[in-house]
Amino acid sequence: MTTDRDTAAPRSGRDETPAERADRLWTDMLQEVRVTQTGAQILFGFLIGVAFTPRFAALPDFDRNLYVATVLLGAVSTGALVAPVAFHRFLAGRGLKPELIHIAGRLIAVGLVTLALTMAAALLLLLRTALGDTTVAWALSAAVLLWFTTTWLVLPQLVLRRAATRRKGPDDDPDDGDGRRA
Repeated sequence: MTTDRDTAAPRSGRDETPAERADRLWTDMLQEVRVTQTGAQILFGFLIGVAFTPRFAALPDFDRNLYVATVLLGAVSTGALVAPVAFHRFLAGRGLKPELIHIAGRLIAVGLVTLALTMAAALLLLLRTALGDTTVAWALSAAVLLWFTTTWLVLPQLVLRRAATRRKGPDDDPDDGDGRRA
């Protein structure tokens, strides 16, 4: 006789059924998105208010267009990060959790990328206005975007590679450590 435990995902390293694994992953995703969702919504709210300040009318065309692009990025980011919550609300109890996890994971990734772009664009707009030095504003904004890319994308990939190498063992990996095959 086969039980749910016998069909648990073997690679998860946990003694859980596929349904338990889906529940855990879904809960983890919703917890993660709560943090970024709140930040995106607050940033979006502040961005909306900028257009109603007296100084906005005096912005040069480039800065006004940058503002519009930043607000649009903020809207896309907020929408992508709120989507998993809408999925949960409208599709809970329909046996679709594995599919929802896959789609929600992609939307969260889109939300994080557009959130990073929103923050970099908002920083560029702020620094162009505050510093009056376009070159420094672009350089600082690019540095911040590089920081997001490094901490949000590159470092997790390095951690994954190291973990995979440790699991396989040094003798199993034909890579000699400097990226070249032995």
